[in-house]
Amino acid sequence: MDFFWSLFSRKSRHRYYARVDAQGVCLSFRHCSQPPGGEEWVEITEPRLCWLKRPLPKSACVIRQPRAITARQLLSI
Repeated sequence: MDFFWSLFSRKSRHRYYARVDAQGVCLSFRHCSQPPGGEEWVEITEPRLCWLKRPLPKSACVIRQPRAITARQLLSI
């Protein structure tokens, strides 16, 4: 039965994060499955070395969309 539910479950994927200072300058990158602690980390689409020590472009930031209802949630209604 676990296999059946795994077909509908979301896979945890690694995401890219950039640490920015108060002025929006990119200080470092991180690739992890959980968001890093602290407010200075923002999720980005991909890391680019040319962004280090420069202001992070707004186009690099990921805008989170509301999650859709999952199959498990549908079946439990």
